[in-house]
Amino acid sequence: MKKIFLYILVGSLSFAACKSDSDESTYVEPEDIAVQNTYDDQAIQKFLNDNYLDAQGNIKAFSSSDASDDNETKLADLSPVTLPSGVVYIKREGAQPAANTGKTLATGEYKDVIKLMLKMSYNLAGSTDGNVSFITSGDLVNTINGTSSSGSPVTDPMYYYVKNSFLEAATTDVAKQRSYYEIEGFQEGLSYFQSFIDKPNGDPYNLQGVIIVPSRAAFARDSHYNYNGVSFRNMTFIFNFQLYDAKTRTDDQK
Repeated sequence: MKKIFLYILVGSLSFAACKSDSDESTYVEPEDIAVQNTYDDQAIQKFLNDNYLDAQGNIKAFSSSDASDDNETKLADLSPVTLPSGVVYIKREGAQPAANTGKTLATGEYKDVIKLMLKMSYNLAGSTDGNVSFITSGDLVNTINGTSSSGSPVTDPMYYYVKNSFLEAATTDVAKQRSYYEIEGFQEGLSYFQSFIDKPNGDPYNLQGVIIVPSRAAFARDSHYNYNGVSFRNMTFIFNFQLYDAKTRTDDQK
């Protein structure tokens, strides 16, 4: 019995130590959402200066100890475009469909059915000792690399388009709203890209670019669908992606 108690005590202390080491413990939500918006914008600018794209278009952080990336071009110098909503997008040169071969995505009520190779992360911007940056982050989707990667594109994800049947089956008023699932800033950013057409799932990826969606263009402080058990309140989303295909949405896909 004493051993059991000892194990519980040690486990509790270990959990407390891990929790105290987390940057998230230093985050205090600003009462004024305008302050969070400022945090987001400043953290995005820092991210653009601290990262670059590798030969396949993956976002990589500059190393302070390895000189091999010293000649890489930071994201901030790759002609990022900031939209009035705060969304930032970067179109990677040489990675877009050739002229007259890509598909322009449909806008309006019914979006195209898209197929994406991507890494999608959620990031919380905050101030630590007066320095603003993304203090926590996690991957929501990663089809590209790492142990969590599926290695295959995702098709028609709900954060891009949620089907009417899903909305109609919802049991609460908030869950019947598209904004509960969809990330409007991602839809907006994608509208500036063309999709490849019928690119096979097994083809090597060559990522087209980056879309960064500040929290105000995502879920902000509103209720949202439980995608992975993590709250996306105040979260900025970063998409590093390639559009493998886009097709007109048929009636049964609406």
